[in-house]
Amino acid sequence: MMKRTKYTILLAAASLAAASGCQSGKQGEAASDAPFSITLLTASFSNNPASKDSKVWKMLEEYTDTDLNIIWTPNASYNDKMNITLASGTLPMVIKVENTRIPGVAAAIQKGQFWEIGPYLSRYPNLSKANPEILGNISNGGKVYGIYRARQQGRPGISYRKDWLDKLGLAEPQTIDDFYAMLKAFTEGDPDGNGLHDTYGLAVSKYPLPWDMMQVWFGAPNKWGIDESGKLVPEHFTAEYRDSLKFFRKLYAEGLVNSDFPIFDPTRWNEQVTSGHAGVMLDVADTAGRLETGLKQNNPKAVIDVLGAVAGSHGLRSLSTTGYNGVYLISRNGVKTEQELLKVLDFMDKLNDGPVQRMLYYGLENIHYKMYNGAMEAVPNDQVPPEYNANDLEQLLPLIPELTKFKSGSPLREKVNVVIAENARILVTNPAEGLESTTYIQKGGMLDEMIEQARIQYITGKIDDQAFDTLLEAWSTIGGDQVIREINDAYRLKMNTAKPIQGTSGE
Repeated sequence: MMKRTKYTILLAAASLAAASGCQSGKQGEAASDAPFSITLLTASFSNNPASKDSKVWKMLEEYTDTDLNIIWTPNASYNDKMNITLASGTLPMVIKVENTRIPGVAAAIQKGQFWEIGPYLSRYPNLSKANPEILGNISNGGKVYGIYRARQQGRPGISYRKDWLDKLGLAEPQTIDDFYAMLKAFTEGDPDGNGLHDTYGLAVSKYPLPWDMMQVWFGAPNKWGIDESGKLVPEHFTAEYRDSLKFFRKLYAEGLVNSDFPIFDPTRWNEQVTSGHAGVMLDVADTAGRLETGLKQNNPKAVIDVLGAVAGSHGLRSLSTTGYNGVYLISRNGVKTEQELLKVLDFMDKLNDGPVQRMLYYGLENIHYKMYNGAMEAVPNDQVPPEYNANDLEQLLPLIPELTKFKSGSPLREKVNVVIAENARILVTNPAEGLESTTYIQKGGMLDEMIEQARIQYITGKIDDQAFDTLLEAWSTIGGDQVIREINDAYRLKMNTAKPIQGTSGE
């Protein structure tokens, strides 16, 4: 495996670029071989993702000795693109998937379309530090096929317009009732003071996370719960899930949420708040910092604040993430030989080197951010020179091990870290995470879509409780009951055995 001789090259290039803005070029001895070409399919969240003419991109290629080709796909349509790509059988070398258990991906793994990488992880200084529990959760048949993108489990947060809350004489919400009162006031209380009925409470897109977050506040489980007999049950069969649906239906009926949420593009989700129309957004807590930056460009007096959760009858509860956000798989179609596989893994490992993590996550000092008394302040994106466009490059990062973050110069961004730490004490995890079901591999996409569409139709008033129950019965009949049986079989097996996952024992 190639030694890290380019560590200092990247540091020198970044420092030089930050100081003088001049283009970085090759330093040191020229590589004897041509850069290794890698093609990677992943999601973009900006309207202008980085391209090969970006100087940051060139620095990454120089450090990793690669010719990097990224196929950016807007996140809103990414799953469609991924499924079409999987079905075609012609795959890029590396492809990001949501997780390895979703039906199309699991089927492709079963067909042998991806490399098993578990036995190789111990060869790499960073990848060898992967969390064994998360590797188990992304494994298929006890084997590891992917590199997960690590994320903190307590990330969900409520970002809200504190200046609106203060103007309307309300305190930070503590309970679900307080949260409702805030949304009501933001919709009907003219919080922007312009005399027009042009604001509303909650910004939602077709990305379902806000509903998932709020369901947990009501006591609903995270995907799967455990009943009194110790059996795993899907969330949509619990009374608490239905209670939350009734609350969502009320928000929609009263106009406290944007009525076009079922079709609203997630890549434009932030704009509902930054444009001054919506006052609350439920997403990862660090969204608060991005909202603050975007909002102040339009309204310098606006103030964003953030909290983790509000309490319901079951107390404070926060939706736990899986500990990862997406998995990178290496295709056998794009990577033909073990030698090429090792080069791809070397690239993925180098993405976790400290200077690369910082460059892709923060950018370059004095270009994308500035340091003041040991604290970092981000430079507004519209002030970054176009030739240093680094948008979405952080999507490449596995973050194994975790990034050592700068102290932020923004009190709000520092509060985000506090919120995430406090959430860790009230997390609701998914007890079925990592369990496998053959029927779900075959029918899971259809079954999940049935439930999601039923939820949307109920929220928007298109169906009532009786119709919702009828849809649940259909879900059970066409495969849901079989999934429940298989998941419970896998759960009992998991409780009785502890099978090691390849790649975590230092072989």
